Amino acid sequence: MTCAEGPIATVVLVGGHESSCGTALPALTAHAGPAMVTPVGGPLQHVVTRLLDASAGPVVVVPMTFGRDRRMVADTANTLRWLSIDDAPRVALAQPFGTIDHLTGWLRRAATQIRDATPDAAVLLTADASDPFDDAELYRIAHLVRTFGAGNEIDVGIVDNRGRTPAIQRLQRLGFDDIVMVPAGFNRHLGAGWLVDGTPQVRFHGPIMSDGAVADVVRQRLDAALHKLAHGDTGIAAGLDADHGNGYAHSHGTGEAADRHEHHEHHEHQEHHDNSFIDAH
Repeated sequence: MTCAEGPIATVVLVGGHESSCGTALPALTAHAGPAMVTPVGGPLQHVVTRLLDASAGPVVVVPMTFGRDRRMVADTANTLRWLSIDDAPRVALAQPFGTIDHLTGWLRRAATQIRDATPDAAVLLTADASDPFDDAELYRIAHLVRTFGAGNEIDVGIVDNRGRTPAIQRLQRLGFDDIVMVPAGFNRHLGAGWLVDGTPQVRFHGPIMSDGAVADVVRQRLDAALHKLAHGDTGIAAGLDADHGNGYAHSHGTGEAADRHEHHEHHEHQEHHDNSFIDAH
């Protein structure tokens, strides 16, 4: 893949719970150009190390999150900082694929499309189970989609070992005979296992973004990361703070909150806001 400024770069897409640990991403490479797909942690370190050994070009890592997996972004940065210690670094961490505002906007669009086609249908936002904070974020988004959307019923279906009962049967008890599942991430078929128990009234909406649209955003993140890298900014320092403030009211005491912050250096930092608009294709 090439950037508008010319250098040849290798792109690595890092997947977390919004892409079923990256398994929902390989189809994008047909649209985005040559790219590697990996989960975070040891696999990411192995892929980037191998790429640096095999080529003199830069490696750009794009965290594939719509904004709900900030911990994955921070963990990615933590891995990359040990691989970018040369005088002329060749590893760059791009800005995350999207933001919570992007995700909310796309889900509102899907809810409006469903309401226009089937006014009496309920919308079920599906997502893989993650940690309680990221799951809770989806419920907050669902409330915003319901409040500022087309007025249809919006609920959340977390895909975990409980199966279909907690999500679909809750809507059925409320009297909805038509339920449309909308993926709140990259996995367009998330929740497919819920359709095997004689539930013809439950159907898929399809992906909230086309593969071509997703690929365009990846290219935007690549171009921006290469531009910053040419000016000495790897993006890794900013990424280390991606999970800062996430948890129990930013408490750093004990338990889950402490676990989520133990890898951060606590210093003043500036928020980086990506105001780019993701076009629909």
